[in-house]
Amino acid sequence: MKFKNIISAITLASALLGPVSLQAQTDTTKKDAQSAAAAAAAALVNAPQTQVVPPKPNYWKKSLLTSIQFSQTKFNNWAAGGIDNVTLASYIDANANYAQDKKFWNNRLQVDFGFIYQDDKPFVQKNTDRIYLESKYGHRITDKLNYSGQFTFRSQFTNSYKYNSPKDYEGDKPSRRDWMNARTLKSGFLSPAYFTVGLGIDWVPNPKNNWLVVNFAPITGGLTMVTDESLRKGYGLERKSKYKDETQYPYNITDDSGAVVGYHGNYYKSAKWQLGAQLKVDLKLRINSNINYSSQLVLFSDYLDNPQNLRVNWDNRFNWVLAKYFTFSLTTFMIYDDNVLIKDESDIDKYPEGKKRIQFRELIGFGFSYTFPRPK
Repeated sequence: MKFKNIISAITLASALLGPVSLQAQTDTTKKDAQSAAAAAAAALVNAPQTQVVPPKPNYWKKSLLTSIQFSQTKFNNWAAGGIDNVTLASYIDANANYAQDKKFWNNRLQVDFGFIYQDDKPFVQKNTDRIYLESKYGHRITDKLNYSGQFTFRSQFTNSYKYNSPKDYEGDKPSRRDWMNARTLKSGFLSPAYFTVGLGIDWVPNPKNNWLVVNFAPITGGLTMVTDESLRKGYGLERKSKYKDETQYPYNITDDSGAVVGYHGNYYKSAKWQLGAQLKVDLKLRINSNINYSSQLVLFSDYLDNPQNLRVNWDNRFNWVLAKYFTFSLTTFMIYDDNVLIKDESDIDKYPEGKKRIQFRELIGFGFSYTFPRPK
């Protein structure tokens, strides 16, 4: 009976003390959890904050258009006749434009270069060669008007020749050396080269796409440079002061028979300074997703020398994308310069030193074209 009473006492004590023990454990667990949460919160508060750095703004927009065009013409028993030929032409149009707030700086470089080989001439001829660089820095006055200062440069890479038919040669047909001896130099690198620097104002009717930009620069300085002495007179450069008297210092060099065998190009200055006004109109039209047309007309009047005679440069370029990487293009260039004298065999007797004429060149081609970056 005593044993049973002891067991009963222990059981009763356990029943009475059990809840007390469980309550104590629960309180301890809660306190531990609260302490851990408080420690974690303090760690988060005291932890270094990670700052999200916004991407650096890019104020530049760059693009590069490359084009290569190739053509071949072959005749075999062709009754109408013709000359076998192969042509290769390349074109690069690079743009780098900067814009931030009301400031902008636009840069464009255009390069044309190409060759032609004809079966009747034993050498490769150059058929296109052009360097044109323009850079404009400006500040926006309103949405449609800008102050601007601009710089332009025009020239070519290598010499250009007129290949006259050799008069005296040995064998059935002229050799390459005969053709080289008969050719006439027409132009070269920095012969001529045209530099202009102008201050003026832009009118942009639609600033969102700049399809039309009209720039008028009433203060424009120009420099025409001809490094080759033999070409200086033909591009309108003036005589040096010590050679002003043309009767005492004739331009032509003649032999005993009176035939012209050379020229005194050293009598002329290597450059001509100009101060005038310039009007430039840039037009870019996107007719549809595959057809683009661009045109640039530049008119320059020299205050110091016959300001009524305008110098005209008018370039037009038409591109039609036929497939993803293939285009058809039509390019024209027109120039009129009152200072440039051009010789023509049809009236060489009447104008032996040349005459002021309109210059025109046209290029039609089909070839490979790629733009960096690709338009989306």
